[in-house]
Formats: sequence, C-alpha cells, structure tokens
Amino acid sequence: MDLVHHPEEIVLFVLAAMVVVVAMRWVARRTGLPAAALLTIVGIVYSLLPGPNIDLDPELILTFVIPPLLYSAALDSSLLDIRHNLRTVISLSVLLVLATALLVGVGFELWVTGATLAAGVALGAAVAPPDPVAALAVGRRASLPGNMITLIQGEGLLNDATALTILAVAVSSVDGEGFSFPTAVGQFVISASGGVVAGVLVAYVVRALRHLRDDPLSANAISLMTPFAAYLLGERLQVSGVLAVVVAGLIIRHDAPRHSSGASRLQTTAVWRLIDFVLEGLVFLLIGQQLFAVVDRLDEYETSTIVIAVSVTVGVVLLLRPLWLMLTQLLPGRMHTRLGGTDPDGPGPLGREEKALNAKEVVALSWAGTRGVITLAAVFTLKDNVPDRDLMQFCAFVVVIVTLIGQGLTFAPLVRWLGLRANKNDLARERNEARSAAVQAALDRLDEIRHEEHDHIEDRAIETMSKQLTVRLERYRKRLDLIEKADSDEVPVSPQYEAALAVRREVIEAQREELLRWRDSGKLTDEGLRVLERELDHEERLAERS
Repeated sequence: MDLVHHPEEIVLFVLAAMVVVVAMRWVARRTGLPAAALLTIVGIVYSLLPGPNIDLDPELILTFVIPPLLYSAALDSSLLDIRHNLRTVISLSVLLVLATALLVGVGFELWVTGATLAAGVALGAAVAPPDPVAALAVGRRASLPGNMITLIQGEGLLNDATALTILAVAVSSVDGEGFSFPTAVGQFVISASGGVVAGVLVAYVVRALRHLRDDPLSANAISLMTPFAAYLLGERLQVSGVLAVVVAGLIIRHDAPRHSSGASRLQTTAVWRLIDFVLEGLVFLLIGQQLFAVVDRLDEYETSTIVIAVSVTVGVVLLLRPLWLMLTQLLPGRMHTRLGGTDPDGPGPLGREEKALNAKEVVALSWAGTRGVITLAAVFTLKDNVPDRDLMQFCAFVVVIVTLIGQGLTFAPLVRWLGLRANKNDLARERNEARSAAVQAALDRLDEIRHEEHDHIEDRAIETMSKQLTVRLERYRKRLDLIEKADSDEVPVSPQYEAALAVRREVIEAQREELLRWRDSGKLTDEGLRVLERELDHEERLAERS
C-alpha cells in the first residue's frame, strides 16, 4: 500500500484496525483468552479476504516498535526481582536461546536438502526468543505466582539481544567460512557488554534531567524519547541496542520513586499503558496478515522439504524448552545454574529465599514460550543472498502461529488445571505491612517535628495530621489481623472494610454529581470542574482493595 498516494485509505485502515483491537480486547476480557492470539487469528482471516494488506517492514519494526515495547516492559518489571533470579533468567534468555539456534541449525544442515549450518542457525536465532505478551496477559489474569511472572518477564526482556546477536553472526557467516561458535560467543559478549554500558549511560543522563521530570509533560516527553535514544546509541556503537533499552528501562524504573514526582509517574504510567495497548494490538494483527507473503514464495520447494523443515523447526522449539527446564532442575545446586535454586548466601531480596521450581511450575513455564513479532522481524531481515530464505520465513511464521495461537489459547486452561495460583493472602499481607510501616514512619517524623521550633498554627496542623495517620494505621493493623486469621490463600473480606469502601465511593459520586450541577448552572467553569474532578479521581484511586 502506498502511504503517500493513499493517505485516506491508510487512515481508514488504521481506524478499522483500532476498532478490531478494541473489540478483541473486549472479547479477551469476557472470555479470558489472550488478546494476542485472538488478534493474530483475525489477521489471518483478514488476509484471506480481498482488500489491502500491509507487509511487515522488519527495519520499521526493529526501530520503532520493539524499543518502546521493551522499554515499557522494563518499566513494568523489577530490577531487584530479576537480579534475584539472574541465574535463571540468563539460563533461559541466553543459554536456551543459543542452544535453540544451534540445534535448529544442525537439524537444517542434516535433514533439509541444500541447507547450510549458518542459514539454519540464522533461522534458529529468529525463532528462539519467546514473546511473553500472551503468556503474561494470561498469567496475570490467572494469578500466577510472582516468581513465575518474574521469570517470564526477565526472559522476554533479555532474550531478544541474544537472538539478534546470534542472527547477525550467522548472517555474516553465510558468505564467509561458515558459522563459528567461538565467534558467536565472543561477539555476543562484546555486544551484550556494550549494550549494558549504553543502557546505563542513557539511564544516568535521564537521571541528570530529574529537575525537568517534576513537570508531567516534560517527564512524558523524556520517557518517550528514552527507548529510542538508548536503541540508537547502542546501534551506533555497534552493540546491542535492544539490551541498552532494557537496561535503561530497568534502572529508570528502579530510580523513579526518588527522581520523579507523583503526578509525573501517574501520567507516564497511563501513557505507556496506552502505547502498549496500541502497538501490541496492531503488531499482532500485522503478524496474521503475513500469511500470503510467506506462502506465495514456496513454489520452488518440494512438499517433503517444506514438511521436514517445518518439523525440525517446530520440533526443536516445542521440545527443547521443557527438556532444558527439566535438565537444569536436576543439576546440583552448587553449579549455580539450577532454575530457581536456593541462594547460597541465604535469604534473597525482601527476606525471601529462592526455591527450586516444582514440577507444575516447570510444566507451566515450558508452555509459556509463545513467539511473536521479534521472530518475524528478525527472519524478514534476511537478504536475498541467504540460502532458503523463503523457506526459513515460512518456518518462522509457522512457529509463531503454532505457539502464539496453540500455546496462547491453551495456557490459561493449563494453569487452571495445574492449580498454580499466587497466594493472594501473602501479597495482601506484604502490602499492608508496608503501608503500616510507611504510616508509622510518618508518625515518627511528626514526633520529631513536635520537638522542633514551630508556632501554634503548625502545632494544630501536626495534631490534625497525627490523628488522621493514627486512624489510618489502626485500619491497616485491623486489616493485618484479619489476614493473619484467614485459613485460605484468598484475601479475607471484612464487611466493615467493604462497607467503608462502598460508602466512600458513594460519597465521591455525590460530590461529582454536585460539581456537574454547578457547572451546568453556570456557577463553576469547565476549567474549575476539571481541577476538582482530578482531585476526586485521585481520591477514588486511593480506595485500597487489599
């Protein structure tokens, strides 16, 4: 489709796509199915109909789509949790990706007529990195345990850098002397190290701009620029741009409570949620539309060759992951590669010890390896001089469809069947203990202020604030007592607490209606209404639910 000569068609196409994205989100919320899989199915169905299709531009995806999506995922992750599970994350995002690429490469060379090891490794690198969007969406809705969410997140953040580096080495070997494992490892180490340095540099530059980040609009502008700045810096230095984006995002998110205002954080979070929603929706629609683009170029291949190539690729992707997880679980703890193994130094962050994954968690994690847009973008970057490029693109597309639709649609039933659920009671206890500690710190600070020099007006303000905080602390402690007495994993419901929340919402709604009457009668301007509405909106968000 020509973007220049058909601007109105493009606008209509994008509007129609957004209608589909919104509709599929509604269906996903009603059914519990992942929106990513539903959108991919819609994209495939659309590709069968007459009308314009948009071809996937790999450079556009890698430059304008992947950086913001990775950055947003990093902002939603925990640097401490990932560091706590670093051995596990590295095992999945580096070693497993490398093993997948090599096994697909060897399989291609052995069983696909005319295929080379370098070309096979390039395909293996493209199909190796899971895209965790579908698995995370289902996992959060199904209340997967926190350690499982962290592993899926951490793997998805770091595996793209590994895959793209291996892909670059494999492609450069096509016209050379062949694929070299030591060369691949050496280039990955250099690329990854440089990406980390680039990400840290960008994060500290953003930190230096903290005086600008107090303004919500400036904070949003800086936040939107950051992933592209990190990616471009990494690419200019010929190191991993995607790893630079991830590292920058993790550090900035970790520092956000100290270096940005509350208003800026609220607005930035809302902006990135919208960006995620739009980009992910359009990307998964785009994946489904590539069906004919990859099928139409298979005429030169025999059916048997296509079947063998697809079987090798899909087989390695589906079988190696659970095998890898099971084998790493059997390794001795002293080798420090056991997934979820106990930290030899004792308790980890937040006072919790790491525990080895049980059999149910291994099964769930094995089925969380859905592939996505990074796989297609990577394989579509292959040039015409790469042997069997069209066959490789078809194999990658099949892997994406099989995992995204097959695993994506069955992940939720599997999680329910396994009975894997986070202990909501523990999570509620942790949050309420933290709330109590924060309020107690505020009360301690008020006691210090009482002993400082101040006038009678300040004294009255201190007493008023102290009473409010004392009431709040008492509420949290009663909530904790109720949680401690609970016999199940579910958060106990206090009739008094729920009644207080219901009354609070009714009171806020009554205030909102009265403000509207004032506006409609001309007693209050629209600007005044917006200011007061924001106050009520923030008050409404403060209604604790656990």
